[in-house]
Amino acid sequence: MIITRRAFTAALSLTGLAALAGLSPFRLITDALADGVADVAKPQSLPDMALGPKDASVTITEYASMTCPHCAAFNENVFPKIKAAYIDTNKIRYVFREFPLDIKAAAGSMLSRCIAKDDPAKYFAVTDLLFKQQSDWVVKNTTETLARIGKQAGLSQQQVETCLKDQALLDKIVADQKYASETLKVNSTPTFFLNGEMIKGETSFEEFDKRIKALLKS
Repeated sequence: MIITRRAFTAALSLTGLAALAGLSPFRLITDALADGVADVAKPQSLPDMALGPKDASVTITEYASMTCPHCAAFNENVFPKIKAAYIDTNKIRYVFREFPLDIKAAAGSMLSRCIAKDDPAKYFAVTDLLFKQQSDWVVKNTTETLARIGKQAGLSQQQVETCLKDQALLDKIVADQKYASETLKVNSTPTFFLNGEMIKGETSFEEFDKRIKALLKS
């Protein structure tokens, strides 16, 4: 990888998150409430990548790691149903936030940010592609596959390399992960907040559907 493991580990250590890099993404813990809806709603170092109206009465915020297989499964099987039923119909707002559990996840998140810039639709499209090709770039040929995806999105080889060496971007991702860990108590992926209520682990569409309908009625 272009980002060195030493650099990423150092960044995590500085923010007190070194232990998180070794956490299993499969760990599930009991649902709990965040300190407050405002804590979840507030973007930190990086602007939120979100779909749906800003004034929606219901907001789902997802924390995910690009190398997490449960996150990829949710993206494949559940998110499209939520998007069709609630996002595309302007009923809810959906926010995606990075919570990389390892160096490769951080690289994937950085590439998504570099390609999308300030375009949420493009960000979600690149993130979807990374999840769908997870077995390729996570298990093998990481640098080559990320470079290919970057080039398909219009970046040159040099731009991809510059992106993956962007320490300022990495620092912002780590800072936001620190906030999620310390303030929101996120410690595994995927983790969701539905109007401030924490939901841990890969959750079915039926469960989200039931909760969203209840909130929309209230």
